Amino acid sequence: MFVTPAYAQAAGGAASAFTSFVPLILIFAIMYFLLIRPQQKKAKEHAAMVAAVRRGDVVVTAGGLVGKVSKVKDDGEIEVELAENVRVRVVKATLAQVRTRTEPAEA
Repeated sequence: MFVTPAYAQAAGGAASAFTSFVPLILIFAIMYFLLIRPQQKKAKEHAAMVAAVRRGDVVVTAGGLVGKVSKVKDDGEIEVELAENVRVRVVKATLAQVRTRTEPAEA
């Protein structure tokens, strides 16, 4: 019988195993730099924005309500005045945007 060519191709298995993982590693690196890293950066910026909210800022909630911050509470909530004598409590994490920032009072 004839010798099959499969025996000749069996050599070099270690190099073949490494080269089969290279595309997988490249895909993970591309996913990290295009998806994961920008999302972490945006989350960090949002957390800094929420932490810096003060009384007098004009904010937009995730529901689309625009109002002026009348009180900042310690338990992760703020009180937003939507119209004259209309105040609602809003969770800080649901703020989408701070439109107008107030300057800190000078000492």
